[in-house]
Formats: sequence, C-alpha cells, structure tokens
Amino acid sequence: MFNWWRKRSRKKLLQTPFPKKWRQILQERVAHYPFLTAAEQSHLEELIQIFIAEKNFEGCGGLEITDEIRVVIAAEASLLVLCLPPFQYTGLTSVLVYPTTVALPQKRTGVFSQGLSIVPDRQAILGQAMLRGPVILVWDAVVRDARHPERGHNVVYHEFAHILDMRDGSADGTPELRSTRLFKEWVEICSKEYFRLQKSVAEGQKTLLDAYGAVHEAEFFAVATELFFDRPRQMRSQLPKLYEVLSAYYLQDTAARKDLATGA
Repeated sequence: MFNWWRKRSRKKLLQTPFPKKWRQILQERVAHYPFLTAAEQSHLEELIQIFIAEKNFEGCGGLEITDEIRVVIAAEASLLVLCLPPFQYTGLTSVLVYPTTVALPQKRTGVFSQGLSIVPDRQAILGQAMLRGPVILVWDAVVRDARHPERGHNVVYHEFAHILDMRDGSADGTPELRSTRLFKEWVEICSKEYFRLQKSVAEGQKTLLDAYGAVHEAEFFAVATELFFDRPRQMRSQLPKLYEVLSAYYLQDTAARKDLATGA
C-alpha cells in the first residue's frame, strides 16, 4: 500500500515542471551537471524533485535552509544513483546541514540502538552518515567541493556512499551488488587496492586515493566514490580495475562522460 502511494505521489510530483531557478543553481553550482547528456540531466532533475519532496532538510547552528542548499545537496546525492534502481535512499528521512565544521555532542547509545555511525562522537566533522539517518553535512564544505571537483573531495558523495554501503545493514565497504560475478570482482579488486593503500599510507607514499580511505573498508568505498565522480580520468588511468568495478556498480562511465563533454 505504501509503495503504491509513493509511486502515485511521485507521478503527480513529476507532472510539475522543474523550476527554472533550480536549474540555474545546477548550472552555476554543480560542476558535473554540464557533463550530463540532455536525457541524463532530465532524469537527474526528476530525482532532485523527488529527493527534495521526500527528505526533510533541517538547518542547524543558525543556518537557514535555502533552495540553493536543497538543490546542490539533492543533485549530488542523486548523481550517485542516477542509473541505479529508485529505492536507494528510501530509509533516509532527514538531512541536517550546519554552516561550518561542527563537533557533535557525545550521545548515549541504548542497548537496542541501531544508529550505526561512521564517525566517532566528539570528532570535528564535515559530514556524518548513520544507518537509518540522518545525514549530517557542513554547508561551506559542500559549496567548496561542488565548485572544485578537481580536488577529488566531495562530502556529499562521501556520506551518501556510506548510505548506499549501509543498505544491507552494515558499513563494510560493499554496497548491494547485482550479481555473484560482480561481488567476486568487487571483493578481489577492492580488497587488493585497500591493502595497497594501507601499505602506501604506512610508508608515507603519496596516493591518488585519499589516505583516509585506509582507515577501514567503509571509508575506502566512500573515498573511492569521491574519486570516481570527481577525478574519473585520473582514476581510470592509475587505478583501472578499481575504476571498472565502480563503473559496474554505479552503471556510469564517468571518465567517458567527461571525455565526451570536454572533447578529449
């Protein structure tokens, strides 16, 4: 009954034209939007409409939620699932947005709590994802990352990769995969690159993947996702097998998309 109601409400929602003001925000604030084909842009806009309608955005620390905040965050979260089935963020209800870096207060976890958190309490953060939400984001980091994808860091991609990872109930660096074959390739390639990253970081070597990915498997997947969307051609060149397995999961060829858009 609930799924029927959701499909009906989404169908009605998508009969409303995408606001011109929102499209202007995409063009000016989301670096990846121009790289998409017309069909991809149209689908992304639909996902944005659904995300904004179904998720509660809450400003924290005195931040007032604006259309720009909603659209930029919804766009980047939706880009990850552009080619995936439409139920990836169903369990997420809220996005909390702080104006700048925040240290979360310590919270007491009950015996039966299911609020799995990626980031420890009392740590200054740019973002945080929990098993059944909310996602916490820092707006000044979101703005910086959206404008400068060449840096290879994006807090929205990072935290929503955690949400995709935790869909099966655990933060283990392995999202829900569509086939046994992909699962085997994922385990083989990701574990190899994860341990290679750990070794490189321990030896003080410079790495294309952010060193934070060496913390544990969940962070490795989130960091690899940032690189896959923000610096795809470098990833394809230097980490081709990892690029291929992420492409197979996300069903997107982000490097080829950028090649086509830039005439490279």
